[in-house]
Amino acid sequence: MAYIDRPRVHDADAHIMEPPNWLRDHADPDIRDRLAIPSYANELVQTGDGHDPQDLDEVFARLTERMGSDEFLNNEDVDVMQRKNFAATGSFIAEDRPRVLDFIGVESQLMFNTFHNSRLFEWEHQPDLDLAYGAARAHNRGMTEFCSVDNRLLSTCYVPLADFDRSAAMVAEAIDMGAAALLIASGCPSGHSPSHRGLDPVWRQAEEAGIPIVFHVGGTGALIDPSYFNNGLPIPPDFHGGEENFRSVDYMAIPFPPMQTLATMIFDGVLERFPNLRVGVVEQGCTWLPSWLKQMESAMDAFARHEERLQALSITPREYVERQVRVTPYPTEDVGWVTEQVGPDILMFNTDYPHVEGGRRPYERFEASLGDATDEVRERFYADNFLDLMGTAVAALV
Repeated sequence: MAYIDRPRVHDADAHIMEPPNWLRDHADPDIRDRLAIPSYANELVQTGDGHDPQDLDEVFARLTERMGSDEFLNNEDVDVMQRKNFAATGSFIAEDRPRVLDFIGVESQLMFNTFHNSRLFEWEHQPDLDLAYGAARAHNRGMTEFCSVDNRLLSTCYVPLADFDRSAAMVAEAIDMGAAALLIASGCPSGHSPSHRGLDPVWRQAEEAGIPIVFHVGGTGALIDPSYFNNGLPIPPDFHGGEENFRSVDYMAIPFPPMQTLATMIFDGVLERFPNLRVGVVEQGCTWLPSWLKQMESAMDAFARHEERLQALSITPREYVERQVRVTPYPTEDVGWVTEQVGPDILMFNTDYPHVEGGRRPYERFEASLGDATDEVRERFYADNFLDLMGTAVAALV
């Protein structure tokens, strides 16, 4: 029996675990040697027994061999939510990933990278745009290749927004590759607003293709000034036991970039001009939604008399969000309370598979939080809001 025993469940946030050579392996030759091996490779190659570090190819050969062993396969269905990161089924072996959907009991997974959002953001904010767009192209090749093994795996393709013409061309390229969603940074592009009219061809192509724009945590570089951690105390370990991910203090800053970016896009009329465009905010929490909606209402009250852009909006900020924005919660958040505040049309179920921070029992946590919510509310949370977000990308699955 699958982990989730209910019909019509879609997973709005899942990941591949990219081997350290992944981006370079998918890059064009002219930029390949400029893509440094990411720092997490150092942890993977340490033997832990005082001997010399292992070769990366050796590390992944051993992992692959283990995942094909009788011991691993005999318990695969039962342990699917217990095994995490590179030790999880289908984390980096594409051919194994379809079994994961069956074991969990979901009809699709929206797939993201694990390690590259901050790197893509940083390259986008440096002068060398050939590297920024070339790295994005390599990312998109890797994502679409992985997801090509099963149409239930929905790939996200990254689009830098630094250059108007290159961005429009990259959207067309990503759609041709088979992108199910276009991933953009949650933070501001370099030198111009995400609402700039020069980016309208990006939103127009997404709207016409019937695929969403999505934000994901990690797409802003550092969340807060690192001096916040210079507190005279040891740096606490994160979910993974290391020091490079999220802890309680930087967790508090996660929603600020999408709040600012989305509000700017709403106030400057992007969602007005493209009423069928859908926007997903993924792995950036949901507890911020009620106060953010109230704050936008307050901004309208304070500034609408003086700003023509606000006067040009045909509906309220809340109505744009209800119509066009969908958000994933963390399993530790009170989804029932947030739904009561913002309505049933925004939140989406997700597992964050195979990440540790997604938890081992997310379904039970969400169910407990939803409490006595109606079947209709649950249907929207587990399936319908996701299907509305994804548009044509899931048409064949409905």
